[in-house]
Amino acid sequence: MPFIESLEELHAHYGVAGEASTIKEIGFLSGHYRRIVEASSFCALTTCGPEGLDCSPRGDAGCVVRIADEKTLLMPDRRGNNRIDSLRNIVRDPRVSLMFMIPGWNNVLRINGTARISVDPDLLGSFEMEGHLPRSVIEITIEAVYFQCARAIMRAGLWKAEDLRDPSSLPSPGMIMQEIKQGFDGDTYDAEWPGRAAKSMW
Repeated sequence: MPFIESLEELHAHYGVAGEASTIKEIGFLSGHYRRIVEASSFCALTTCGPEGLDCSPRGDAGCVVRIADEKTLLMPDRRGNNRIDSLRNIVRDPRVSLMFMIPGWNNVLRINGTARISVDPDLLGSFEMEGHLPRSVIEITIEAVYFQCARAIMRAGLWKAEDLRDPSSLPSPGMIMQEIKQGFDGDTYDAEWPGRAAKSMW
């Protein structure tokens, strides 16, 4: 089975990217890129560390990040599972990548840059939600911004209502953990989860 094992082979196989594929990448938030970020309540945050890579879903009411300026984003770290995989990575390797997705929009917006973690009390207070503060705020310095063409989401039919899955057709979190750990009470976990989530959303 043949494999590509060098950049020269890779470039020869794929050829040269077209103009639209290159001019779309800039190092700051342009006016239109800013509008896309402001419309995004969800993104995936990718980090890297000594143990490997991590990709974490991030969502918030309204915009998932706050735009501080054309080169800086602020992302509150809301309550979660306390694994802090992304934060542990950022402390040791500041490189991050974000992919913003907006339901109904077939493109995605990608941002690459570096990050650091702030626990400034005033900054945390500015992200208060229903009386709760984030544990920290991730400050992201933008290095590259570009949109990804719509083919992937179009192929997947991601936003088609008729393609939405019935959640009951997929394994629940309780079922997953019960399969992994003998004796784990998956039914109780699933039954109690909505109440736990309602009390710990922020």
